[in-house]
Amino acid sequence: MSISTLVKIALKALFRNRMRTFLSVLGIVIGVAAVITMVAMGEGSKKSIKEQMTSMGTNAIIIMPNRDRRGGVQMESTESLEEEDVVELREKATYINAVSPMITVSGQAIVGNNNSPTQLSGVSSDYLKIRNYEIEDGVMFDDDADRMAKVCVIGQSVIKNLFPEGNPIGKTIRYKSIPLKVIGTLKLKGSGDFGQDQDDVIFTPYQTVMKRFSATTNIRQIYCNSIGEGYAEKATEEIMGILKERRSWTRPTDPFRVFTQEEMITMVTSTSDMLSLVLTAIAGISLLVGGIGIMNIMYVSVTERTKEIGLRMAIGARGRDILLQFLIESIMISLLGGFVGIALGVAASEIIKNALNWPMIVSATSVMVSFGVCFATGVFFGWYPARKASRLDPIEALRFE
Repeated sequence: MSISTLVKIALKALFRNRMRTFLSVLGIVIGVAAVITMVAMGEGSKKSIKEQMTSMGTNAIIIMPNRDRRGGVQMESTESLEEEDVVELREKATYINAVSPMITVSGQAIVGNNNSPTQLSGVSSDYLKIRNYEIEDGVMFDDDADRMAKVCVIGQSVIKNLFPEGNPIGKTIRYKSIPLKVIGTLKLKGSGDFGQDQDDVIFTPYQTVMKRFSATTNIRQIYCNSIGEGYAEKATEEIMGILKERRSWTRPTDPFRVFTQEEMITMVTSTSDMLSLVLTAIAGISLLVGGIGIMNIMYVSVTERTKEIGLRMAIGARGRDILLQFLIESIMISLLGGFVGIALGVAASEIIKNALNWPMIVSATSVMVSFGVCFATGVFFGWYPARKASRLDPIEALRFE
């Protein structure tokens, strides 16, 4: 019996029981759509994270005190970063081209009747280069001329919150009762690596924060960037060597932790990958349930059509023809569900992307894999019922009531 004839027989059988066929297809549709949507969400999240981490700065490196465990409790290193470390790195490091300390304080920024809970960051002028900020209006403060000066550079969100009616250049912001003169504004940057507003910033010379706001000589973090791609590892070794040499460090543990941009991206995306895998596995369960539904329907179909199978065998149909007939029915149900599920998954991804502004990427690979899984599902779950049908005894099948 030809394949075209078997396909026609399968189509007639499927249309004869439209509701049963619809419910079987529906199980596959839901499974495939769920898998494609979850994969699109995972891929979109990974791409978004990488883009946002890259916006942090090209080849960025962060230095901070190390953490170790003592008695099962995680504790910060007793060593602190200091201004002399920044000077040493600028003078001696050959694999980094910009260095900036960062000291932050929290509080309210006030201008007249307007106020905003904005973090104040003490940095050097190199920080803009490291984090890819650009001056839109005015100037950036000078590390030498503006040491401990009460001046600041602000982001667009601060401008919106504190200066809704005019140009902020030359005006004063009060932060913890200390006036800071606005000498520059930053270009719009957007959300950051963990969703924070990178435009809600006030930058002032780090010496100003150390002396006027926090009364400390310790620096929480030092930001650097390497001279180019592929130099992160050498820059890390060099930085650690300079910091240890300055302290004559001989202990086996490192006093500081150096994070490269590659490490940060890997750390964040690994968490995203795990979450995507779990969500996809959960969605895959619905596809498995759909396959079991196909097997159940095919068993019912074989039982209902036992006499028909016996009649076909009696007039010359071979066991292979019966096997292919039911297997084709199973594959057609699965592939139909696959086509509709792929379309629904792509549509759902677009709706989520546009309605919720969630990053979604439907890759060609996920579509092809979903289609292949549908075909495999039809073969796997249809094989046993089809095999059972092909092994029926014609005489017994004709007697079946």
